[in-house]
Formats: sequence, structure tokens, C-alpha cells
Amino acid sequence: MYRFRFYLQRALFWITLVAFLAVIVAPIYWMVNTSLKTPREVISPIPTFFPQTPTLQNYGNVFSAGIWRNFYNTVVVAVSSTASSIVLAFLASYALVRFRFPLKINRLFLIWVLVVRILPPIVLAVPLFTVFNQVRLINTLAGLIIAFQIYTLPYSIWIIYGFLKSLPLEFEEAAMIDGASPGRVLVSIVAPLVRTGVIATSIFSLILAWNEFLFALLFVRTPRLLTLPVVISRYIGEYSTQWGELMAIGLMASLPILVFSNLVYRQLTQGFSMSLK
Repeated sequence: MYRFRFYLQRALFWITLVAFLAVIVAPIYWMVNTSLKTPREVISPIPTFFPQTPTLQNYGNVFSAGIWRNFYNTVVVAVSSTASSIVLAFLASYALVRFRFPLKINRLFLIWVLVVRILPPIVLAVPLFTVFNQVRLINTLAGLIIAFQIYTLPYSIWIIYGFLKSLPLEFEEAAMIDGASPGRVLVSIVAPLVRTGVIATSIFSLILAWNEFLFALLFVRTPRLLTLPVVISRYIGEYSTQWGELMAIGLMASLPILVFSNLVYRQLTQGFSMSLK
């Protein structure tokens, strides 16, 4: 009876695991499958799980449309927005944790940051567009980098704030007793100790900036400055959808995030294991 229960539990475990992986892998497989089909096979009423006549024409059409320029814009905007939000959030969170402000300004600031993050982006789009138009930041990548802080900065502040708040003050006091300056303590002591939180925050911030659509649509007019989410939306028309090209460009837009997450995964797990020790 015990052995039967053991094998039953193992069977249920593997069935659940396979079903879970199938749910995750199935959309990715269907994107690859559709991107390799001809337009006629894509719209066929009988779906095919393997391309009958595999073709790279969809990828060729995407490349001929100048996708590399839009890919470059997305990388520049997402990476710059993430890096700037991480630096600003780290400094702001450290000040909120270590310094004492009158009238509980630090708590009010955290609440205000949370409110800004909760507000629908369209509410902030109109006033932000007016300000950017006056300072000539419309239709520029720099304007997008600044606008994306509405998404990434509040999120980064709240996450890094939690990591810094759990950091003992004794490490900083010991470094100051040894003669380290406040800047040296911040860079050499505090930053390495919260590296795990910074890496985790950078992953989520990069995903937010990479997938941002509304501000990229409103603040950029020149086709050569468009980002990938806006370009992807143009493959969906009012009367027809270019499914092959849409799956091809969607797959290419997803790969950088998967590669980046895989690269930092080892550092992230090592950081968590060190923090547990």
C-alpha cells in the first residue's frame, strides 16, 4: 500500500509538471510554428501543428521593413530607462531609509509614488505631452526615456526600499568608524549587500520598459524612432492581420528579455543563497 501511494504521488507530480510546462511552452511553440508558415496555411480553417511548407519569408518581410532600427530604439530606451530608474531609486530609497524627515515626509513620498504608479497612464499622458512639447522632447528617444520613469521609477523605489530597510545599520557604522566617507559606504558597502534586490528590480523594470506601448505611441511620430511594441501593433489591421509577420516579430522581440533573464538568473540565485546564509 505504501509503495502504491508512493508511485501514485510521483505519477501525479510528473503529470502536473508536464501539464504546467505544456501551458508555458505551447504559446512559444505556436509562435514559432506560425512564423514558419505561408500566409495561406496560416489562415487555413484546419490548423496544422507543423508547417507543411516551412518558409522564412515572414522573417524576410520583417527584416526588409527595417526592424533593426526599431529594435535598436527599443534597446536604447529600455536599457537607459532601467539604468536611470535603478540609480535614482537606489539613492531615493537610501535617503528614505536612513535619513529622518520632518512631518513624516518619507511616508508621504512613498504613498505619493505608489499613487502615481496606480494611476492609469492615460491620465498622465496629456499633461506630460504638454510639458514635453514645450521643452521639445516630443519625437525623441530622450523624451521616451524620461516618460518611462513613470512606469519604472515608482516600482524600483518600492522594491529597493524593502531591501534597504532590512539591511542592518551596523555594517555602515563599522565602515564609517574605519574612516570611510558616506559616498564610499554607499558604493562599497550598501550597494553590494543589496545587489540581489537591484538585479531583481532591473529585470522587472526592463520588462516594463521593453513592453511599454502607450507613451511610445503618443510621444513618437517618426517611423524610424518607433519602438517594437508600436511596430508590432501595426501588423494588426482593421480588416486583416498579418499573422506570419506578427509571430515572427513577436518572437524576435521576446528573445532579448529571455536571454537577459537567463544571464542574470545565476547571479540572482547566488545572491539569494548568500542572503539566506
